[in-house]
Amino acid sequence: MMDRRMLGPLVAVAMLMPQPAAAKLIDQTDAGFTSAHSARVAATPDDVWKMLRSPQKWWSAEHSWSGNADNFWMDTQAGGCFCEKLPGEGDKLGSVQHARILFAKPGELLRLSGGLGPLQGEAVTGTITIQIKPTEGGSLIRFDYVVGGYMRFKPADIAPQVDSVMGVQLAGLAKALGGALPMAGEAGEAAGAKAKGAAAADLADTAKALEADAKAEETAPDAATKPD
Repeated sequence: MMDRRMLGPLVAVAMLMPQPAAAKLIDQTDAGFTSAHSARVAATPDDVWKMLRSPQKWWSAEHSWSGNADNFWMDTQAGGCFCEKLPGEGDKLGSVQHARILFAKPGELLRLSGGLGPLQGEAVTGTITIQIKPTEGGSLIRFDYVVGGYMRFKPADIAPQVDSVMGVQLAGLAKALGGALPMAGEAGEAAGAKAKGAAAADLADTAKALEADAKAEETAPDAATKPD
């Protein structure tokens, strides 16, 4: 990741790179934002996990401090580091921690904590959750990046740019695994949203019915006090 001044040109590069089909800012307030990206690949969850552990093969060199993706490494154990070497002459070798591992379940989920790029210099918390789910003929990968806290610029200004950069990383991972597959069409997504809404409505109706029954029981006279 470069500093804040470099973010604009890097986003211009991001816009030219292939992006996963499902990507968007799913939440944004004055306190922070959430970016979500998904991609399907023709690789097993185990193969996705193996590639995920090798960021030097898929994380964009354009979003590094050294300018060379070969300097990335990741220790996928809790407390481990997603880090980068900063080459230097003699004893001037440096390093950068982009994020640390919070949760690792091979083939299923990897969660990291870190403020990426210009967020590293701010008082924010950034949590990246990477989910891997088996699908017919491959896997579905989802990146969620949740950012919140104090920063010296408006979340509304930085969020779309960070979102684009995260899309580049997932696109790189998908490419390293053979390329992204088509996502579900809009009709399928709409049907899923409709089903989710119907389920929520059913739960709401059930809750209302239970509440009405409870009130009825409270107001009904006690059978033991009724006259014969």
